[in-house]
Amino acid sequence: MEKQQGLIASDQLRVIIGLGKTGLACARFLQQQRINFIVVDSRESPPELAVFRAEFPLVQVYLGGIPEEVLSRAAELIVSPGVPLTEPAIANAKAKGVRVIGDIELFGYYCDRPVIAITGSNGKSTVTTMVGDMCKAAGLKTGVGGNLGIPALSLLDRGFDIFVLELSSFQLETVDTFAPTVSTILNISPDHMDRYPSLMAYHQAKQKIYRNCKAAVSNKDDALTQPLLPQQIPHVMFTLREPDLKEFGVIEDDTDGGTFLVKGQDRLLSTRELKVVGLHNYANALAALALGYQAGLPVEAMCSALRTYKGLPHRCEWVAEKNQVTFINDSKATNVGAASAALDGIGSEIAGKIILIAGGDGKNADFDILGDLFNQYCRYLVAIGRDAKPLLAVGRSAGVPGEEHDTLQSAVSKAAEMAQPGDVVLLSPACASLDMFANYEARGNEFCQWVKELVND
Repeated sequence: MEKQQGLIASDQLRVIIGLGKTGLACARFLQQQRINFIVVDSRESPPELAVFRAEFPLVQVYLGGIPEEVLSRAAELIVSPGVPLTEPAIANAKAKGVRVIGDIELFGYYCDRPVIAITGSNGKSTVTTMVGDMCKAAGLKTGVGGNLGIPALSLLDRGFDIFVLELSSFQLETVDTFAPTVSTILNISPDHMDRYPSLMAYHQAKQKIYRNCKAAVSNKDDALTQPLLPQQIPHVMFTLREPDLKEFGVIEDDTDGGTFLVKGQDRLLSTRELKVVGLHNYANALAALALGYQAGLPVEAMCSALRTYKGLPHRCEWVAEKNQVTFINDSKATNVGAASAALDGIGSEIAGKIILIAGGDGKNADFDILGDLFNQYCRYLVAIGRDAKPLLAVGRSAGVPGEEHDTLQSAVSKAAEMAQPGDVVLLSPACASLDMFANYEARGNEFCQWVKELVND
């Protein structure tokens, strides 16, 4: 694969900072390119250490800190997304002229195929997999990954025709020359406020996805997603309202009560044809259609992929139903914006109310944003984890009763007890999981386990 402009000479030293999944992918890629590197991690026992030492027994590894003298000798630092660029050793090296990049910038140096790049506070995994399915339905050999699943560098050299990448704000902090074919920010809501000093700083990191893109998609209903681009860059918007001529949106047909996803006034498909439900999923489908359109995918292939798309685990995932009460796992809702989307999307479509299980590590988020949705859609709030009490306080202010539980098992039991026919018991935590669980998947799996025991009892 031919090198792109901007690369540092292969005999100059790279330092990979962080030995998780991304750091390991970077190491494997640099070795394939015969580029010298060493690895640094502030942890004594990073998650991929054993695998790394088995594969790279001769590569030097520094653990338990980030030594400044090592970083200052490097031509380039390849920083994993979980490592803040404000780390003093990294900031000092950068100030001395050491180049600081991440895995996505490195991917961009070597990628010579179209890239659809997707970010946002919520829905990015769903939209990424939707667009991936659309590309495959169009007959393209498609690499799907990034922040979702397979690290981007691990997708190179596999003969893919096109790449669809989910990108986090952390990954976007370190991009400079990365130039996607199509870019989007789906939405912006407060997240990672434990890493960013303000919503504006978080917003600025997300906006870097548009920097060098050849075409853009944005959310007309969210002003913070609008790109600042030259007029000649093609730009399409999507909306959950009736769209203008060149936009993607929703129209209601009063003759049969149907709702349709459209481009301008051209109907693409009925929401009844979708297997995923809720307004937030209609927005996800519209975003995917707009991205596919900008990438030149056939409409027939895009609609075919949406008709068969079943959604992802832990994202408004149907688990079970008992006594006309539905149980839904939305453990991936690790921030306030994601929980808001689930509450609004589900609450607006059911006859009953929502019994919400929420809580965990709130990452300094403002839970007051949820108050109106609690009042409108919730019957009862079962709170767990580190930030259970502030969530319950917001619930009380919104007129929604609730109580705190120490375990997810007892929370599920209480939620089922409070539910009435037509209600939904929804796990949508609005918080990270690491105060109680290994990750959001473990939290969602445990929820499913207790629900299935309950309904089979």
